Amino acid sequence: MTDSLPIIDIQPLLEGGDASAPAAQIRAACRAHGFFYIRGHGVEAALIAELERLSRAFFAQPEAWKLQWPMSAGGPAWRGYFKAGGELTSGLPDWKEGLYLGSELAPEHALVRAGTPLHGPNLWPDLPGLKEAVLAYIEAVSRAAHALLRGIALSLELPADYFDARYTADPLILFRIFNYPSRPAPSVAQWGVGEHTDYGLLTLLYQDPTGGLQVKTPAGWIEAPPVPGTLVCNIGDMLDRMTRGYYRSTPHRVRLNSSGRDRLSFPLFFDPNFAARVQPIEGIPAAADDRASRWDGASVHAFEGSYGDYLMAKVGKVFPELGQAVLAGTVPPSIPVV
Repeated sequence: MTDSLPIIDIQPLLEGGDASAPAAQIRAACRAHGFFYIRGHGVEAALIAELERLSRAFFAQPEAWKLQWPMSAGGPAWRGYFKAGGELTSGLPDWKEGLYLGSELAPEHALVRAGTPLHGPNLWPDLPGLKEAVLAYIEAVSRAAHALLRGIALSLELPADYFDARYTADPLILFRIFNYPSRPAPSVAQWGVGEHTDYGLLTLLYQDPTGGLQVKTPAGWIEAPPVPGTLVCNIGDMLDRMTRGYYRSTPHRVRLNSSGRDRLSFPLFFDPNFAARVQPIEGIPAAADDRASRWDGASVHAFEGSYGDYLMAKVGKVFPELGQAVLAGTVPPSIPVV
């Protein structure tokens, strides 16, 4: 086990070139860490810089201004702003604030009309250019995620379209803009984000130069510092489930920000379709049960139901009051905020 994460060039996967080298590197990284950096991802540096500029402008506003677009106004779409300390990991507040976003679905979309959780229109703050930058970023990173899944399929000696054909032709895409304040945290908040694994297939993360991400390995916790020109990728619980533990979802956390400058990160969660029933890949033997060592004491292989069932059971603990209201069907439809 090394004390750093590998960097994989995925440009051949994006452009249809020889994918043998990135597929082999992905396999090694998923077996060793479940975390790696990607370059050649096709996300323009200018787009990242513009989104970072706009995000800093948003978070620099007074809290009362930002709370004009609260998550409670997003309805079951689960979109909007939460203030620092408002999100929980393992029941404890994380010291970050953020804006929940995702695929932009119109109110007349069938899933939105049905009140399907995590589907709907975004709540767009009154900040010129933010909507355009976010949607362009989601589109660019989603292209990279599709390419990366082709590489993961090949790394498992599966057809390149294995995941797209079964789970991600219409993926659930969730996007966050997080700000980790440099001001001191209250005593109850011990981490920027506490130890956890991600719930879906893939997470692709941009982090600003401040750093703070840590990854848990068999040898202990290691740093995952920013590397210019790259995104950080990690596999989630559903890929762990599909591969019967051959590829594990890896715990990670974020240190409190003591840099003196607010820290930004942009995680995009590229997940199976909400209604998909995630099944193990045939031919892969089951790994040993790891629930005793997992951060939440749960097995990703034991649940029954759709990916949406699994996801809502998890995210409902992040915002307990909102989660209970969504599951009970008592949250009103998304409310336009102007």
